[in-house]
Amino acid sequence: MPRRMSAAPRLSVLILAAGQGKRMKSDLPKVLQPLAGRPLLAHVLDTAAGLGAAATYVVYGHGGERVRGALADAPVHWVLQAEQLGTGHAVQQAMPRVPDDHLVLVLYGDVPLLRAATLQQLVALAGPRSLALLTVTLDDPSGYGRIVRGRRGEVLRIVEQKDASARELRIREGNTGVLVAPAGLLRKWLARLRTANAQGEYYLTDVIAMARRDRVRVVPLAAPGVTEVLGVNDKLQLAELEAAYRRRRAEELMRAGVTIIDPARIDVRGEITVEADVLLDVNVVLEGPVYLGRGVRVGPNTLLSASRVAAGTEIRANCVIENASIGPDCQIGPYSRVRPGTELAAGVHLGNFVEVKNSALGAGSKANHLSYVGDATIGAGVNVGAGTITCNYDGANKWRTDIGDGAFIGSGTMLVAPVKVGAGATIGAGSTITRDAPPEQLTLERSQQVTIEGWQRPTRKK
Repeated sequence: MPRRMSAAPRLSVLILAAGQGKRMKSDLPKVLQPLAGRPLLAHVLDTAAGLGAAATYVVYGHGGERVRGALADAPVHWVLQAEQLGTGHAVQQAMPRVPDDHLVLVLYGDVPLLRAATLQQLVALAGPRSLALLTVTLDDPSGYGRIVRGRRGEVLRIVEQKDASARELRIREGNTGVLVAPAGLLRKWLARLRTANAQGEYYLTDVIAMARRDRVRVVPLAAPGVTEVLGVNDKLQLAELEAAYRRRRAEELMRAGVTIIDPARIDVRGEITVEADVLLDVNVVLEGPVYLGRGVRVGPNTLLSASRVAAGTEIRANCVIENASIGPDCQIGPYSRVRPGTELAAGVHLGNFVEVKNSALGAGSKANHLSYVGDATIGAGVNVGAGTITCNYDGANKWRTDIGDGAFIGSGTMLVAPVKVGAGATIGAGSTITRDAPPEQLTLERSQQVTIEGWQRPTRKK
């Protein structure tokens, strides 16, 4: 008769996020400090979400309601740690909600760069009678608990730095704090914790020696790199992790075929989707979700946020593009601003100091110089002359401007919405258009030019 395989234990994730972060010297709770524009804790939650856990618990304390408010939409269970009495005490607060037959993965709200792949590997090493422990080897392990091993290399215990002997302080293998343990046994070990140590706290690390005494296997896993397990305690470390995060995201893009002129001068935040042969110049900021089609080129000092850019489009230097859809083979910039709600069809040109908001421009239309297009629908093949403004706001309401295919708008034109310009119409330069302009006709509005003879410019009295 074939042997019946037992089901793998389910997973509960506990994220410890109650620390005050005094060294940050900030009113903002430590786990809400920003990394790539998002709270540290948000990065940890993203990683946890990829592990297929049955439940995720966040143990919070300092700035508690502020932390909960900032991440109110996160699918987690919030657990208050009213007193901060150590990592063991923090885990104890969540354990009443965790079933005995689960595995418990302990993470930290200020360790944001752990990869899901590393944690999946760690979880696979744990089981009903085994505890998995993530370690890291450091050139300078100062501040880390040390992994004390036996003659055969087995993990015996973890000793915190303040409790370590001179010999133990020479150990370079440090404790990351990340572990996976069977919930039923972990609950028993936590109940045995005592505060007889240099900090007078309940150390979670003490459960390692308890597991050994209970003949539970302790399986160490070396972290793939130091950067992945770094925590944040002050603004200097925060800046170091920001640089590491930038480098990681740049490497991901380059592996996907993107040419990045200088990987040290690019910011990538959120979800980015790219096709082949994209080029990003220096100081580009991408705030996802962003899609960049094949052959897109993005010039220096450009911000792209929550936008789609289709194949073959070139975005020149110093542009800002937010919540917009850019069609193929467009040319934008330099110094263009494309605001939310904008849709550009194929081959549109926006030039220097052109601002477009909540507008649609048809294929091949151009606004090359010093213009504002707001709340407008512009057909195909339209030329918007320099200095054109759609006057869309009357002080209370926004009104739309409609311009038909093939229209020509002369320079310096004011289009006072609501107004329509017919297909093929021409608007003479310097006009203020307040009524609909018929198709295929020239419409212009200019006051009579007057020269006043003998007039003298006023001078300032001495």
